[in-house]
Amino acid sequence: MLHTPASFQPLLLPQDSEAPLNFVLRQGQLLLNGPELALPDNAALRRLGLDEAEAHPLGLWDGRYCRVIAASDESLPDNSHAWHGLRALFGVKDDAFIGMAGRASQLVEWARSHRYCGVCATPMERLRGERAAKCPACGFTAYPRISPAMMVLIRKGDAVLLAMHAQSPYKRYTALAGFLEAGESAEDAVHREVWEEVGLRVHNLKYFGSQSWPFPHSLMLAYTAEYLDGDIKVDPAEISEARWFGPGDDFPEIPPGVSIASELINAHRPR
Repeated sequence: MLHTPASFQPLLLPQDSEAPLNFVLRQGQLLLNGPELALPDNAALRRLGLDEAEAHPLGLWDGRYCRVIAASDESLPDNSHAWHGLRALFGVKDDAFIGMAGRASQLVEWARSHRYCGVCATPMERLRGERAAKCPACGFTAYPRISPAMMVLIRKGDAVLLAMHAQSPYKRYTALAGFLEAGESAEDAVHREVWEEVGLRVHNLKYFGSQSWPFPHSLMLAYTAEYLDGDIKVDPAEISEARWFGPGDDFPEIPPGVSIASELINAHRPR
């Protein structure tokens, strides 16, 4: 499952390093070098004309300093480098690497979208020793955005409810999911989303786990719940199909193992 490595230590201040791990990102794509898909070195950054002073510190990974920097265009330092979407790296690079790249991607997106104050449009200034940007004119402070979303696998006896989301480009069955609204707890969101998307009521919610999901800045909070009552009635704007899958049914294709959805479904897969 996609995760931050246990050996990672976050840092807020830049470190002196002759050979840092450089995460260079542009519009959600990561710059990698050669068939081994290595991170670019400092010389590659200079060939791109990137200002190293603009890099954001990430932290230490296995003792090596990691930083992230945004590229403004699709230029390449040479023909051995290429841009890669993070999803295209699933199953190619290990989950720890993609977890680090996902963290870097979220930080770059926050920096890009908070160059100016959202209150008075003054250019923002990066705070030292804190992951934040502050407006020198009105004092508004912006932190990296995190969007909490709930996910729930509903169980009914030996069966589980799986659905195909109408807006997803990947036609796979998965657990129900949705973003929290202002003023809601994660549990409130579970009950609301289940009712809105499939017309069911549930109870006996149990927390399963969480996962940072960098598309672009989600925090997935996964639960199980027991069916209480109701018949499946999908909201076609959200769900194209939903059904119960029991022990004797052909189990459908589910999300890849990098996602907490895969962990949640496989942990409760009908046997």
